[in-house]
Amino acid sequence: MTKIALFGTSADPPTAGHQTILRWLSKHYDRVLVWASDNPFKQHQTPLKHRMEMLRLAIEEIDSTSNNISLDEQLSDRRSLITVNKAKKIWGDQTEFTLVIGSDLIKQMQKWYRIEELLQEVTVLIIPRAGYSLSTIDLDSLSQLGGEYAIATLNVGQVSSTAYRLQGDKQVLTPAVKDYIAQQNLYS
Repeated sequence: MTKIALFGTSADPPTAGHQTILRWLSKHYDRVLVWASDNPFKQHQTPLKHRMEMLRLAIEEIDSTSNNISLDEQLSDRRSLITVNKAKKIWGDQTEFTLVIGSDLIKQMQKWYRIEELLQEVTVLIIPRAGYSLSTIDLDSLSQLGGEYAIATLNVGQVSSTAYRLQGDKQVLTPAVKDYIAQQNLYS
C-alpha cells in the first residue's frame, strides 16, 4: 500500500520551517503532495497564486534523494474533505492517506467541514509548533470525533510566516522565496 502525506498549507509566505517539514515527510512517506489553500478561519494578505508559486520554489530548493515531493495545485480547496476526495480519485483506494497539520490547528479542527467524515478517510499527523502545546483535552477531542492521529518526532523551531509578515524577519525565508517576494513586491 502506498503511503501519501497530504500537506496543504496557507503558507503566507512559505518558510524554511515548511521546508524542514517537507524534508522530514519525504523520508517517512512514499509521496508528499503539497498545495497552498485558503484557510477559512484565517485572513490572507497574499493571493493564492503567489503562495502556490512560493511553495513551488521552496520545494525546488529541497535536496531530496527520493524526489517524492510534488506541488499538486489541483488538490487545493478550502475544505480538507474535498481535497482528500480529490486525492482518492487520483491515487485510488490502495493508498493510505495522512493529513498533515500543525499543532496550532488542533482546536480549530472541531469546526472543520464534515470533520467526522474527514477523520474516517485519513490519519492525522500533528507537527508540533512552538507556542502551541498539545493538550490531552484537545487530543481526546480529536479521538472522540473518530480521528486517529500521530505526533511527528520533528523539531521545526520557531520559523513562522507570521513572524515574517509582522516583524519582517527575513531569516525565516528561503533564498528563492525571498527573491520572489522582492520581484513581486509582496508584503510591502
